[in-house]
Amino acid sequence: MAINENVAKVLEEQINKELYSAYLYLTFADYYEDRGLKGFANWYMVQVKEETDHALAIRRYLLDNDYTPQMRTIDQPDKTFANDLEPLEAGLAHEEYVTSLIHHCYEVALEAHDIRAMQMLDYFVKEQGEEEANARDMINNMKLFGSDPKGLYDLDREYQSRVYTQMTALPL
Repeated sequence: MAINENVAKVLEEQINKELYSAYLYLTFADYYEDRGLKGFANWYMVQVKEETDHALAIRRYLLDNDYTPQMRTIDQPDKTFANDLEPLEAGLAHEEYVTSLIHHCYEVALEAHDIRAMQMLDYFVKEQGEEEANARDMINNMKLFGSDPKGLYDLDREYQSRVYTQMTALPL
């Protein structure tokens, strides 16, 4: 059974949004690198890899369902930051936006009665809950400890320990 055209199109668009997320988080990592906060930079470099994984997983899903996605131009992020909290707040706002996109994909799949796509998207619904919680935790930690040099140092050290774990195969 061929994939529903509407489902394929929103998933194709989501690939672009995931790649944009990687691109955006790369600019966050660069901001923190410039500030000498290598742990925060590391956190966002792991995010870059995760977002790229997400794009590739959706691409694979489409290919496995006999649809060849077309790659689109990735918009240039236009964020600038005045302090160390701003990238974290921008990260939460972006994750909330991505959640809305995933929900839209799910709604399109539901409308098309595409159970397979809905099952695949369940992974992303759960993942977005985790992403938003992590972003909120980082904001809270920065507000609590980031104004103190020792607290900021400790947070940076904590975020240096985050390691990339490659995404497992999506449920299909």
